[in-house]
Amino acid sequence: MHLNFQTVPLIKSGYGVISKLPNTCKKFNIKKPLIITDKGICELGFVDKIEEYLKAENLQSCIYKEVLADPPEHNIFEAVSLFKSFEADGVIGFGGGSSMDVAKAVSFFSINDIPIEKCYGLDNLTNSRSPLIQIPTTAGTGSEVTPIAIFTLKNNQKMGIVDPLLYADCAILDAEFTLELPKNITAYSGIDAMVHAIEAYTTKLKKNPISDALAKKALFLLGGNIKKVVDEPLNKKARENMLLGSMLAGMAFANAPCAAVHALAYPIGAKFHVPHGLSNSLVLLEVLKFNSKIAGKMYCEIANDCLPNLRKKNITVDEFISGIEELIVELNIPRRLNQVGISHNDIPVLAEDALKQQRLLINNPREVNLKDVISIYEASL
Repeated sequence: MHLNFQTVPLIKSGYGVISKLPNTCKKFNIKKPLIITDKGICELGFVDKIEEYLKAENLQSCIYKEVLADPPEHNIFEAVSLFKSFEADGVIGFGGGSSMDVAKAVSFFSINDIPIEKCYGLDNLTNSRSPLIQIPTTAGTGSEVTPIAIFTLKNNQKMGIVDPLLYADCAILDAEFTLELPKNITAYSGIDAMVHAIEAYTTKLKKNPISDALAKKALFLLGGNIKKVVDEPLNKKARENMLLGSMLAGMAFANAPCAAVHALAYPIGAKFHVPHGLSNSLVLLEVLKFNSKIAGKMYCEIANDCLPNLRKKNITVDEFISGIEELIVELNIPRRLNQVGISHNDIPVLAEDALKQQRLLINNPREVNLKDVISIYEASL
């Protein structure tokens, strides 16, 4: 078997490990970092805490806090302008997937004057980038350990820059920053991470033993703790397990890419401004049903990891899908597209945009055409 596996070269994990951020900056010769985040994270006081640690070690920092959900391209270039005016020498992504995706792009465009249109797609980056540290505040996207950055174009289409150059120099996982997450965001993020692992385990083209092992361990941690963190938001151990599980899922799908769930979720998020994890959840069940003819055996192999109540049981693929549905219900996550304002009239445009996500659809275990996409959306209404 021939395979390539890449990930972030340095990962620091543990409750309170954020106190080591200044040492990490110095390790990568960062003396004036630009911190990229959003207003919500700032309002929680988390950025102040990071700045205090940096100031204590005589490190100056500058904050870009205008990152939006499903970030538009202008977020990148506003931050690049600030990077240059501040004369920054490194980037810290601090927040959810949106902030970390913007941080990846800024680390590249801060020292490369290349039109972004030439960068979308696979392996289109050249040269180098500024030093990059990623600090997630949600247990969901796994963006801290992926080489993928997703942005929303002016026509509401989502496009991705995917290149090994976007792997961070270091990811710092401190579950303290996840304790303040609202229950709905905790649930959406957790399902997002589970989808990453499920799709990595069943991906068509690059499935491999390393990504399989990571996906299964991710699902064991995520499935065993997702209800606990929703019911007990201040449970530190459960929060740590979710953050670690999210990262492992990120490692898995960075090397064994996601597929139809994400392809169909992207237009929902872009056009209806639905949180990414919720978008995934809304189409997850119908995609699982569609794929089950080909991927049923693989779904059964991960069922015991995903669903603790089914551990030590031999279950069918239908029982696996029913178990995922029960989990979504227990987490109080909306189940139907019509609950987020989508109607039959919206399906043709959604389907057209989803079919453009060939970067993802080529990985699906079962081939997907336009008729299939429309059928999945209609069944999800």
